[in-house]
Amino acid sequence: MTTVRRVSESDEYLTEERCRILELSNDPDDPALSIARARVAPGVRTRWHRLRGISERYLILEGEGLVEVGEEPPQRVVPGDVVLIAPMQRQRITNPGPGDLLFLALCTPRFVWDAYEDIEPTL
Repeated sequence: MTTVRRVSESDEYLTEERCRILELSNDPDDPALSIARARVAPGVRTRWHRLRGISERYLILEGEGLVEVGEEPPQRVVPGDVVLIAPMQRQRITNPGPGDLLFLALCTPRFVWDAYEDIEPTL
């Protein structure tokens, strides 16, 4: 039996991290992987954060970004690039371009909010 999941653009939501997320697949019955589409508006930098016990990959679909992972300097990313993020590595991404930056966030095991840790310094 094949299960097809359909999503609606109206299900996209804005996070405190400063990006919009559309959950494409994130289900307790399929715990090995979650897939979300992230949308970062022009001029926006997401908050520093890390995930406990979850590896994440960004697959860049549209736009251009500057990604920061761990202590590495910012790296330019373009469509087709894959960013590998190990559990507990701090991460954020900036959209310096004129249009939206779109990427898939693939998490293994699946993303759960209890694993999310905001580590953005407060002023």
